[in-house]
Amino acid sequence: MKIAQVAPLFERVPPELYGGTEGVVSYLTEALIDLGHDLTLFASGDSITRARLIPGSKDALRLRGNAVKDSIALHVAMLGKLLKNVEEYDLIHFHIDYLHLPFLQQLPVSFLTTMHGRLDISELQAVFRQFPSAPVVSISNSQRKPLAWANWIGTVYHGLPEKNLIFSPKPEDYLAFLGRICPEKGLARAIEIACRGGLPLKIAAKVDAVDREYFNSVIEPLLRNPHVEFIGEIGQAEKAAFLGGARALLFPIDWPEPFGLVMIEALACGTPVVAFDCGSVPEIVEDGRSGYVVSNVADAIEAVQKIDRLDRAMCRRSFLERFTARRMAKDYLALYQELIGASESATVSPRIPCSSGLLSCSGQNGRFEEMPMNNI
Repeated sequence: MKIAQVAPLFERVPPELYGGTEGVVSYLTEALIDLGHDLTLFASGDSITRARLIPGSKDALRLRGNAVKDSIALHVAMLGKLLKNVEEYDLIHFHIDYLHLPFLQQLPVSFLTTMHGRLDISELQAVFRQFPSAPVVSISNSQRKPLAWANWIGTVYHGLPEKNLIFSPKPEDYLAFLGRICPEKGLARAIEIACRGGLPLKIAAKVDAVDREYFNSVIEPLLRNPHVEFIGEIGQAEKAAFLGGARALLFPIDWPEPFGLVMIEALACGTPVVAFDCGSVPEIVEDGRSGYVVSNVADAIEAVQKIDRLDRAMCRRSFLERFTARRMAKDYLALYQELIGASESATVSPRIPCSSGLLSCSGQNGRFEEMPMNNI
C-alpha cells in the first residue's frame, strides 16, 4: 500500500526534544515500513526517516523561534506539494489541523485525520458541522466526548518501538515528572506530592514562552526546595535513564488529556504511573497493575507510599501488550483498508472520506496556532 503521512512542521520527525505528535508520526511511519508498505512523509526537512521525505520547511519551526512569522503559510504550501501528486497514494493520513479539508474534500483519494489534541473548544463545532462525513480517529475514547456525534471510525492508542526504552528492574529513590510546564500539567501538585510523601522529585520539562510567567511566579519558587531537582528539557536519548530510574512517574493533570505519551514511555521502562483521573488516564493506566489512578493529592501521596507493591515487570508487560508501535500500525492498517474498501465498493460515486482535525503539534493544549504566538 502506498501511504502518505502528513506531519506538523513544528518539530522534527522524530523530535529532537519535546514533541509528542511528531514522535508518534515517526513511530507509525517506521512501523508501517517494517510491515512492507511504501511510505512518503511530509514533514520538516531535518526529519530522519526511511520513508521518502518531502519537506514542508527547511527544518523544525519551534527551534527557529521568531524567525517564522507565519507557520500556517508553510503548512498550506506543504499541502500544495501533496496535491500535485495526490493520486499516487492509496491513502493519506493527516496529523495536522483541519487546513486540508477544503483542498482534499473532492479529490479521488481516501484519507483520514488522527485527532491529537483536546476537542472541548467551541469553535471546533463549526468545523465538524461543515464536514459531517469526515472520518476521524481518536487517540482515546475520552477524547471524543465533546464531539461525540462526529464521524469517528476508530480509536487507536499510541505506540512506541519496543526497543526505544529498555526495562529497568531496579529504580533509584526518586519520583519523576516529564513533560511541559503549564498549569494543566500539574507540576505544582507533583512537587507537593513528592515533598509530602518524603521522596525527591526530578523534573525534566520544557518551558514555552507562553508559560514563562507561570513558571516564574508559581513554579520557580517551588524549585528552591532541596528535594526538588529541575533538569530542564530532555530528548529521547535521556528518557530511558530518567524514567527507568524513577520509582514512579507523577502525572497529576488537571485537564482532559487526550492521551499522555509520557505514561506509556514510563511503562516501557517498567516504571509505574501515579496519575489523576482525568481524560485518558483510566484508559492507559491499569489501576493496581501498572500504576494508581487517584482523585486528589492525598490519594496520590498514599499511592506513592505503596508504589513498591507494584511489579515493574508487570508495567513493562502492560506496555508490550497494549502500546507498541507495531500494534498501533496494525490498527491503523485495518482502518486504511476499511476506507479504501468503502471507496472502491461505492456504487453511485466513490466514497471520498474527508477529514478534520485539531492539530496537536506539541502546542498549547494541543492546539494549532499561528507562530510565534503558539506554545509549541
